[in-house]
Amino acid sequence: MTDLLGPLLEPAFFLGGVPTSWAELLGFATGLLTVWMVARQNIWNWPLGIANVVLLGLVFLTVGLYADAALQIVYVGLGLYGWWQWAYGGVDRTALRVSRTGAAEWVWLGLAGVAATALLTAVLSAYTDSSVPFWDALTTSLSLMATYGQTRKRVESWWLWIAADLVYIPLYAYKNLYLTSALYVLFLALCVMGLRAWRPVAVAR
Repeated sequence: MTDLLGPLLEPAFFLGGVPTSWAELLGFATGLLTVWMVARQNIWNWPLGIANVVLLGLVFLTVGLYADAALQIVYVGLGLYGWWQWAYGGVDRTALRVSRTGAAEWVWLGLAGVAATALLTAVLSAYTDSSVPFWDALTTSLSLMATYGQTRKRVESWWLWIAADLVYIPLYAYKNLYLTSALYVLFLALCVMGLRAWRPVAVAR
């Protein structure tokens, strides 16, 4: 496995004197295309997104962002679920339409997010050498909440992604992942585009 993945972790180029691996470079390209496709409601964002999270999982593991690395495994499962939901999750197994998050849904999402952040912070502090346990845990929780919303085509998932991106940008820069940090600046712009595109077409629930 090491021989297979090793080339992906080799430097593709240096940015500010810091090596940028092929995995990070390919993660940049596939991630950008994935979010653009989500904003346009293109269902093929899901298989491309699965490839993206595998690449980024390797990157995060090498820099000690353990919660983010583990999150990529969850993303694979959510990607498969989202792919199915977008194709058959609508009325009578039709394509899913954009809708808004209900009040009850917000409550349990919020409670789950707070609980997940607290639990992950404790685990990362106690059992890993993470230098940013709270921020790693917070972005992980926000990302899971946003991905759930994305699988259900909830408009408000874009707001959760925007909140996560605003933390991810300085976090990745702090970890010397400058290309990934720049990617999340672009993600932030695409999230705003996605929010503006989905909001007018959302149906009442």
